[in-house]
Amino acid sequence: MKLKGRVALVTGAAQGIGKSIAEALAKEGADIIVSDINIELANTTAKEIVGLGVKSIAVKTNVADASDVAASVEQAVKEFGKIDILINNAGITKDNLLIRMKEEDWDAVLSVNLRSMFLCTKAIAPLMMKNRWGRIVNIASIVGEMGNFGQANYSAAKAGAIGLTKTVARELASRGITCNAIAPGFIDTAMTQKLSDDVKKRLSEQIPLTRLGTPEDIAKAVVFLCADADYITGQVVNVNGGMYM
Repeated sequence: MKLKGRVALVTGAAQGIGKSIAEALAKEGADIIVSDINIELANTTAKEIVGLGVKSIAVKTNVADASDVAASVEQAVKEFGKIDILINNAGITKDNLLIRMKEEDWDAVLSVNLRSMFLCTKAIAPLMMKNRWGRIVNIASIVGEMGNFGQANYSAAKAGAIGLTKTVARELASRGITCNAIAPGFIDTAMTQKLSDDVKKRLSEQIPLTRLGTPEDIAKAVVFLCADADYITGQVVNVNGGMYM
């Protein structure tokens, strides 16, 4: 229970990696704000987290909209009085080759994957600064470091997340706040489960540890950065089975 008494807001927490992160933080004693645009699924997740013995609420949030983010933070603070931990996890994909990519697909992915991190961090950082303690973890991606066919928008957003992480780390360090990024490799989620067995086999062959990652692999790294990494900031933690070194 290393995070008992702490309050964590996780974006995109209704399902997938975000849900695993929220559950892992809850198991360490943190109260959880489940932020997601899908409020029905977010409510279900929040109820499950309450079953772990902590407090949890769901807040409907369009993380790319500044007023929506502000309203969600206000609701969370009204309920818990503070926010100690921010996990910027929300993300979408709209893949296509660069020459075929629509401008609206570029804009949508940059908004949800990168603009959201700026908006949420800007809204919550003052709360952390006041308390002189905070942990911010941005979920980046292996493709933000090495690129990927058909993902110019997603790769650019995740590379931007890494740059944002380093700047926030420098700006907030003197207030007792750390900011780090996690760059997952290929993770076994609903998205990758749609791939054919042949494609998944070829992916696994590119990974030295010979398997796709799990959402729990990412969640463990998040818990480490929030609970045990007092002297680590501005770093990118690669959780990819050795696929990118």
